[in-house]
Amino acid sequence: MIKILVIEDEVEIRSNLLELLTLEGYNVVGADNGMTGLLGAFEHLPDLIICDVMMPELDGYDVLRALRQEPKTIATPFIFLTALANKGDVRQGMVLGADDYLTKPFTRADVLTAIKSRLQKQAASQAQLLKLQQEIQLFREGLSGNQVELLTNIRQHMKEAATKLEIVVNILKALPPSEQRERSIALVQNVCASDIKILSQIPNFEYLLETTSM
Repeated sequence: MIKILVIEDEVEIRSNLLELLTLEGYNVVGADNGMTGLLGAFEHLPDLIICDVMMPELDGYDVLRALRQEPKTIATPFIFLTALANKGDVRQGMVLGADDYLTKPFTRADVLTAIKSRLQKQAASQAQLLKLQQEIQLFREGLSGNQVELLTNIRQHMKEAATKLEIVVNILKALPPSEQRERSIALVQNVCASDIKILSQIPNFEYLLETTSM
């Protein structure tokens, strides 16, 4: 069940909101001042917060500022309730991270529409984040798979190279000590050089050997 925290120092407004949201099927928590509301937000971790702007001691701006500094509440949808409707107040709230404003007096439809809109946007954002995380994971898995495949190919090539070198060594052993010695040495050098050249063309070869062997 979706949980909504209502922070409002006016008893009648707070009671009306709690009753309305309860009838709409929301799980509601009420707070009669900013400090109680802030502590309630950290304790209950609501899905959405409705908060009055003008409150004694800790006003709505202070509440929002504190919430946005905590990782667990930094993205919680936040709707201001205010009798102030000038652009400066709205701008201040938006800069702090408010998602919406409801100007008093507001109607039942105003409240429910604002809540529905915020929750839908939050759900869409979470879905996009999840999709992005899944894509990143798949990308990482793809990179790991490519690295393993590349390392397998490298090891196979090195095995084949060792076999070729062994053949060359056997040929050299079969030759008389003085027969075409320089030519034989050059042959070995050419074989080794070609294999080394192939390996040197592979980016981050040593790094791949280390990471794929973990």
